Amino acid sequence: MKKIVISALCTVGLLFAAVDINNAPVEELTTLKGIGEVKAKAIVEYRKNHCFKKAEDLTQVKGIGIATVEKNKKEITVGKCHVKK
Repeated sequence: MKKIVISALCTVGLLFAAVDINNAPVEELTTLKGIGEVKAKAIVEYRKNHCFKKAEDLTQVKGIGIATVEKNKKEITVGKCHVKK
């Protein structure tokens, strides 16, 4: 019983974990509202050459508007960028 409760709590924690838009893989990005696999892949492709400095920078990715950013603002974090310039 203890294992089931712990497992359930871990799963719930992942569902509500913040998504780092500079580092999250496609699978994690798709947990955001309105971000499917195609948009998640576009985010990953965009960040190969650009850094996100704030959540609103997601609007620079084709197909992502401010409404999508606003729906997800509480779940988005902006971690360290790894683009070499």
